[in-house]
Amino acid sequence: MKYFNVTVMEKGKKRQELIKADNKMSAIKIAKEKFPRAMMMKAVETSAPLEDTISNLFSGLKKGMKSKIPLNDKIATIRQIAVMTDAGIPINDTLQEVAENTENKQLQEIYLKINNDILAGNSMSDSMEPFTEQFGHVALAMTDLGERTGNISEAYHKLADIMESIRDNTAKFKKAIRGPMITLGAMGIAFTILIMVVVPKFKDIFSKFETELPLPTRILLNLEWAFSNYGLYILILLAGSIFALKFFYKNSDGFKYQMDKLLIHPKFFLINKAIFLSTMHKYNLVFGELVKSGIPVSEALDTAVGMVDNLAMKEQLLTVNANIGRGMNLAEAFKITGLYQNMLLQMIKAGEAGGQLGCNA
Repeated sequence: MKYFNVTVMEKGKKRQELIKADNKMSAIKIAKEKFPRAMMMKAVETSAPLEDTISNLFSGLKKGMKSKIPLNDKIATIRQIAVMTDAGIPINDTLQEVAENTENKQLQEIYLKINNDILAGNSMSDSMEPFTEQFGHVALAMTDLGERTGNISEAYHKLADIMESIRDNTAKFKKAIRGPMITLGAMGIAFTILIMVVVPKFKDIFSKFETELPLPTRILLNLEWAFSNYGLYILILLAGSIFALKFFYKNSDGFKYQMDKLLIHPKFFLINKAIFLSTMHKYNLVFGELVKSGIPVSEALDTAVGMVDNLAMKEQLLTVNANIGRGMNLAEAFKITGLYQNMLLQMIKAGEAGGQLGCNA
C-alpha cells in the first residue's frame, strides 16, 4: 500500500488529506467516497507517516516471531503422521490426534485447520499450501507426492529424514561460525578495554611531546575522547544499527541480496565457506532426496531452490531450471552457476547418462 496527499477543494477552501491506497486513481476514488461534496484537485504520492512506519515495524516483528516454529516440533509431528498412517489410521483421525497431542499451540491450530479443510473436500496438499512458510516447500512437495502415489506414510518418513538432515546441517553451521564470532567478540572487548583503560594512562605522556604524534596514536586518542564523552550514545547507536540491520535484512530483498552477496565473498574468511557449504548441502540434499522419491527433476529443482536462504546463491541456482528448459543437460546447467566442482559435475553427468541421477545425487 502507498500513501497519497490528495488536494481537496471544499466550500472554496483547499486542504490536503492523507489517503492510503494501491495507486493514484484508487486514492482519488477513496477521497471522493470519503468527501462526496468536495472537488478532487490532485493526488501526489508521499512517504508513510511516522506512526504508520513504527506500527508496520512492530507488526512485522510480531509476525516474524509468531511464525517461527521449532524444527524439532515439526519433525516430531511429521514422524507421528507417518507412523499412524502406516498403521492404517485414516488421515482425518491422524491429524486430529496429532493436533491434540502436540504441545506447540501454533502447530495445533495449523493441523486443525488442515483437517477441517480436508473434511470440507480439499486435498491434503491444497490444505497445506497456506502454511508453506511454516513447513517449507519440501513438505508441500512430499505431501503432493504421497497423495499421487497413495503412500503418505512413506513420503512423510522421507520428509522427516530430510528435515532431520537439515537440522543437523544447521547445527553444524552454527558450530562452525561460533568460533569466529567468539573471536570477534573477544577482540571487540579487548579493544574497548585498551581504549578506556590503557590509552588514558599514556594520554598525559603524549601531551608532553612537542612533535606531532603518528596517525594511529592520534586515532586512539580521539577514540578514547569519543568513548569517554559519548560512550552511552555510541552504545545506543551500535545497538540501533544492529537492530536496523536485522530488520532490513528480514524485510528488504534488495538489502538482503547485497548482504548475502557480501557474506559469501572470499574476504569473509571461514564464514563465507561455512555459509556456502551449508547452503549447497541443503540444496543438494533436498534435490537428491526428491529425485530419489520419484519427483520430476524440474519440480525437484524448483523445490530445492526454495530451500536456499542466500539470495545471491539462489539467483545463480534459479538459472539451472531455466537452462534445462532451453535444452541443456543438468551437468551443463549446474556448471554455468559456478557453484559446483568438477568432481560433482562428473558424478551428475554419469548419473544422467546411466539413468540413475537419484543415486548419484
